[in-house]
Amino acid sequence: QVQLVESGGGLVQPGGSLRLSCAASGFTFSSYDMRWVRQAPGKGLEWVSTISTDGAVKHYAASVKRRFTISRDNRHNTLYLQMNSLKPDDTAVYYCEKSGDRGQGTQVTVSS
Repeated sequence: QVQLVESGGGLVQPGGSLRLSCAASGFTFSSYDMRWVRQAPGKGLEWVSTISTDGAVKHYAASVKRRFTISRDNRHNTLYLQMNSLKPDDTAVYYCEKSGDRGQGTQVTVSS
């Protein structure tokens, strides 16, 4: 059964950094493009970033471009999101996704 387990969230001051991880199991991780999405309080899901199966192709939402970096480790079935220069508007629950499956999320709060 597919499992996606996010970790690494927390409370950080504006301008700070966090690195999110997503441990994947129950499917062939290296065969799937993977995504990060987020949901801010009272808002819908927002796509953040996508990475191709081999990590060679990456796409970012305009709101996070040049601040966030998506990466993956296919040997260890793990997806990452390095988040720098965090802003209060980045406050959200962050989820990793593959087609049809999403983890339980990890809370990121950016506040002074």
